[in-house]
Amino acid sequence: MTPSGKNIKLIGEHILQNYIIVFFGAGIGGMLRYWGSNFVYKFLPPTFPYGTLSVNVLGSFIIGLVMYYLDANKLINQETRIFLTVGFCGGLTTFSTFAYETINFIKEREYFYAGLNSLLNLFLTLIALFIAYKISKLIS
Repeated sequence: MTPSGKNIKLIGEHILQNYIIVFFGAGIGGMLRYWGSNFVYKFLPPTFPYGTLSVNVLGSFIIGLVMYYLDANKLINQETRIFLTVGFCGGLTTFSTFAYETINFIKEREYFYAGLNSLLNLFLTLIALFIAYKISKLIS
């Protein structure tokens, strides 16, 4: 095998490894999303998508800590970053469910809840990410 052929094989194996890392992270994040979304409704009424909101806020906070603290301070390697951000947080958070729930509010002419859901998801996830950023700066 030529040296260039060997390099192509190693690059392909590395890419495959990243897909496997994402697969496992997303599976764990998705299970936590399912559990967490249901857990929230033990305490809050199902009249509003608090479950989706809570996992989106949590995921935004986690990705903020991962990127602004762990990755920025070189405390994790690339594979761990991929596992936690693309995999775990990607599986945990759910923009498609948020969009579906918002459209359902609109279909039911619940415009207040559609707007509230949109605003809360936007602002609370950004606030959670910003808080994670500030915490990361404090502990660095």
